Amino acid sequence: MKLNIRNKPNITRFIRKATFLSIVILMIFILVASNEITHHKLARTAQPLNGCLSNNSLPCTDTPKEIISEPFIPNPKLNAQERFLSAIARKLPTIPQPATYEYTLLRTYGAVFVNPDVGIKLPQKDIFANEQETQEFQATLTMGHVDGTNDCYLQKSAADALNKARIQQQISLKSGYGSGDCTRTFNTNLIFWHKYANNEVLAKVQQGKETKILGLVAPPGTSQHLWGLAIDLRVSNQKQRKALNQNGWFQTVQNDVPHWTYIGLTEENLPLFGFKKQAIRGITYWITPL
Repeated sequence: MKLNIRNKPNITRFIRKATFLSIVILMIFILVASNEITHHKLARTAQPLNGCLSNNSLPCTDTPKEIISEPFIPNPKLNAQERFLSAIARKLPTIPQPATYEYTLLRTYGAVFVNPDVGIKLPQKDIFANEQETQEFQATLTMGHVDGTNDCYLQKSAADALNKARIQQQISLKSGYGSGDCTRTFNTNLIFWHKYANNEVLAKVQQGKETKILGLVAPPGTSQHLWGLAIDLRVSNQKQRKALNQNGWFQTVQNDVPHWTYIGLTEENLPLFGFKKQAIRGITYWITPL
């Protein structure tokens, strides 16, 4: 019985120490957690004010600013062909080799690949193999309606630019109304080809033996109309041409009179990108330097 009485104070002291240590540990945990929460709140509050010095009297005006990249301009020290190629290399992953069918197509229809408009989308090559490839590309496009037409659609930036030109001047589609003047399917491109040419002519074009036909009709899978960046128009005077040029539309396919291409550049900048001005029977074409 005496042994139990002597041990009782020891047990009591042990319990007090354990309780005290538990309280201290709990307080430390609470302080650490509170500090972390406060730091998190301050960080969230300070985040919008990053880089901003403020005082009690003046509001913070140093808000985050969007970084706007400078528009691409080719090196003026390069020759015309080099300037053009440096521009299209930004949009076309693989530049075709000279003396190939693809290079011939690029020379004739490749003007659109310099287009700086961030709103448009360009194909990764200058020829589609079939209807499926064409549809897969066209499914990725954002399209816009050409005002005053039944079913004429172009890529939205191109349609918007054309609509602005047609507000300035009355400009009709070649057919007067139809989708055949605007974005076309692969099959429509094929129908047009067989209207003016055949497989024998196509073989000569592929071999580099025939190119004049390209100013009349595009071979299957190669038309700028497939990309939603070309339209056939009835243009008869200089005021209409000026309105189109002011809105980024130019004639780029030699001898294809009704054909207009959305390049998205000003006329003053076309030579900077290597384009060559060529007048044929009173019509000004801007030809690639390839």
